[in-house]
Amino acid sequence: MSVSDSPVKSDALPPLDATAADLVARKTSACAGFWLQDEVATRMAQRLPLIKQAPRSWLDWQPMTGGLAAGALVQTVYPKADGVVYQPHSPDLQWVERAQKTPWWRRWRRPAVTYTSQALEQAEMVWCNMLLHQHPRPLALMKSWSQSLLPQGFVMFSCLGPDSLKELRSLYADLQWPPPHHSFTDMHDWGDMLLQAGFGQPVMDMERITLTYASAQEALNDLRAWGRNLHPQRFAGLRGRAWREQLCAAMNRRLASASHAGRLVLSFEIIYGHAFKSAVSSPVKPETRVLLQDMKQMLQDNKTNPNKP
Repeated sequence: MSVSDSPVKSDALPPLDATAADLVARKTSACAGFWLQDEVATRMAQRLPLIKQAPRSWLDWQPMTGGLAAGALVQTVYPKADGVVYQPHSPDLQWVERAQKTPWWRRWRRPAVTYTSQALEQAEMVWCNMLLHQHPRPLALMKSWSQSLLPQGFVMFSCLGPDSLKELRSLYADLQWPPPHHSFTDMHDWGDMLLQAGFGQPVMDMERITLTYASAQEALNDLRAWGRNLHPQRFAGLRGRAWREQLCAAMNRRLASASHAGRLVLSFEIIYGHAFKSAVSSPVKPETRVLLQDMKQMLQDNKTNPNKP
């Protein structure tokens, strides 16, 4: 993907190219399978029993990016909950609906699944898998989660953390190439942003996943399927065949691990988070006016009856 001279930056922490992010969100899923997203979704679903409140409805937020496994996983934990699949663009929604279509006998006696391109205030849980780290407006995204939740509803989400692909970053830095991917945000910053978005008491944790590959080509195929380089300072143009051969040779040489039988190693930091929607509170006025005579009366009352609450 080529880069414009002045890429539009996002409000992400750290920033990424917002224009490219919007385009990639609608193209990545067509490249290959979702097996990493599905693996992370499986691990995130294992955390659902920690939530004492079982939702009666849940919203699968943009599975075109986060993978298609959520339906079966969440249904196993909450078999009576109604599911709503949300994908903002109608053509993408139709793609997801076709991809998730199941025979009628598998749908028998199961809660109905609704597909929509409008985020509605109807869910007790929002599920968002592997989207946050590549979203150009994460605070706006979190506020949308909050608006789509019923009172005391909660969000479950996952994303990549800053230690992801550290081997590839080191290789690019040694070769004096621009960054291979945009930077990823620390889980503590995500926790702070959740509070800004109207959530209370966010719970964050992380784990590391090590993937091994037989060749650089195999690794690049997966990386291309899972996302794109959205760094604002990435290489501004198209790379040639000679550069790709140089990259593959460097990866095969530098990423091979003796402890993994010579296979290439890439590390991923996976961040998980959940938070409940905060109770609605009355807005506090920046200024309160009290008449002088009322103030005098309150002072007089306090002198007369100091124990009065």
